[in-house]
Amino acid sequence: MAQQSDIEWTDATWNPWQGCFKVSQGCKFCYAERLSERFGKKFSYVFRSSEKTFFSPLKWKQQNNVFTCSISDFFIKEADPWRNEAWDIIRKTPHRYLILTKRPHRIPECLPPDWGNGYNNIYLGTSGETAADIIKRSREIATVPAKYKFISIEPLLESVSDKIGNALNVFHWVIVGGESGSYNKFRNCEAEWIAGIVNLCKQKNIPVFVKQMGSRYAKKHNMNNFKGGNIDQFPKNLQIREFPWQHLK
Repeated sequence: MAQQSDIEWTDATWNPWQGCFKVSQGCKFCYAERLSERFGKKFSYVFRSSEKTFFSPLKWKQQNNVFTCSISDFFIKEADPWRNEAWDIIRKTPHRYLILTKRPHRIPECLPPDWGNGYNNIYLGTSGETAADIIKRSREIATVPAKYKFISIEPLLESVSDKIGNALNVFHWVIVGGESGSYNKFRNCEAEWIAGIVNLCKQKNIPVFVKQMGSRYAKKHNMNNFKGGNIDQFPKNLQIREFPWQHLK
């Protein structure tokens, strides 16, 4: 997979394996599934990437922030035979790995023997799109020792800020955004929902990154990016893109 990424909160993507299974409402219109199908691949088939892709971080000359398994899940069971090799690559390289999973309950059984309290170059993350998912997965990842933890609340499918206050205490970083894709198919996200999360993060002094407003919002407000990802066109109170490594040691 390409080193470069147009995902706003990362520099690069690394996919040592590909393919996944849907586990919650946020997966309904999975972008990774659309991408795989575009290239004629069956997304529900999990397979190890080519050797060139698998070992590519070892050859990158520039230190990167790396979204790991952007078209799969690092902790998916089908990848158990390959994960130790991936841990070894992470251990040997200077990159900052952003590992985002919808399966935080599997993390403890998948950690390497030398994990201890976590690797210094890993941000361990989970995602959630409804209050119930955010609360459930935050509880699961809370039991995992890690130096840094984050959550991606994308696609945000409902107003959650009055329900998830305690859940956010687990995290060092919050990413939030609406759903992108076909206007008629993809689900709505309101600016007020995002603002509620931003305000919570400010209260708790958690860095927050507003990724995009979503396609429905973008069309309604005549934004020039179909995902609603042009920060200059966000409401002023949502023009915020913070990174945790700017604040943490």
